[in-house]
Amino acid sequence: MTDISTTLGWMAGGTEFALGLVAGLSDEQLRGPSALPGWTRAHVVGHLARNAEALGRLAHWASTGIETSAYASRERRDADIEKAAGYPADTLRAELADTASAFASALDTLDPAAWSAEVRGPQGQPVPASALPWWRCRELWLHGVDLDAGAGLDALPPDVTDALLAGAVADMSGKDGCPGAILTPTDRGQPLTLGAAPADLTVQGSAARLLGWLVGRAEPSSLSATRHGAPEPPPDLPRWL
Repeated sequence: MTDISTTLGWMAGGTEFALGLVAGLSDEQLRGPSALPGWTRAHVVGHLARNAEALGRLAHWASTGIETSAYASRERRDADIEKAAGYPADTLRAELADTASAFASALDTLDPAAWSAEVRGPQGQPVPASALPWWRCRELWLHGVDLDAGAGLDALPPDVTDALLAGAVADMSGKDGCPGAILTPTDRGQPLTLGAAPADLTVQGSAARLLGWLVGRAEPSSLSATRHGAPEPPPDLPRWL
């Protein structure tokens, strides 16, 4: 996830994906509900704009060595998203485009030393700045789907889906209460191990549906699970992020 020769391209594709979906929404539709409980589509767009600014602050940290938090606080982040959700539709569309462009430009200024510099993400985790494009990819592609604007997880490019799925498996496997399971994408050739191995539970479904289950965007009923050959419901999972 830190290979910028790949993730910068995914980020550009994700930006185009999100911008295209938002451009296709009427002003009234922007005020309608998204797929995220309690958020309108305008909230999702406002979040994506604020996220670009937050990651831009981390790029500035990497470039200058001056420690800069992604967000002043969780409360300030939430308040800024709520404020943005009330902006006129044209303002929201412009902010989404302008903040995405500004973040991409900030990344363009990073030299090899800056890409290797350690920063801390929104949840306080230390990572090299080369992880920033991947974090932005994750936001753009998944929240593009969350807009509920006609594109589901199966609309994502296969390589992006595979990267998101591998990342979600790794994230979930490190959480308390994560069940052990072998995930078998029916449209891929390689299974993935969730949680502690060995596991006697197998969960099957398309890569997109397995991803949706792990990140809380698909019902477990869209998958099939067996333990020692006997069917049973897919297990409950901890919260992804």
